[in-house]
Amino acid sequence: MAGNPLVKEDPAIERFNRMREEAYLKFRWTSKTVRTAIVGFIILPSAVYYLASEYQVRYLLLVRKTAFLQSPQNKFNWLQRKGQPLLPTTTKSE
Repeated sequence: MAGNPLVKEDPAIERFNRMREEAYLKFRWTSKTVRTAIVGFIILPSAVYYLASEYQVRYLLLVRKTAFLQSPQNKFNWLQRKGQPLLPTTTKSE
């Protein structure tokens, strides 16, 4: 009992599956595969590394700026004024 007798095998699908399974046996280095390997293993990771390092520098600058904004020397520290009105209110004393 090798398979379902109701399923009709398509020769094109069988050839495609066999080609996929044996692709590593027929692999050859060509200019296209070399170009793909260089882009995939050198250029793309280098670009990701460069962008990540640039983002880290910006993030560190943002952290320093945020630390200053939250420091007691900053007179516009909004975190300390949380819940307080933005405009000073004057009360009339009678």
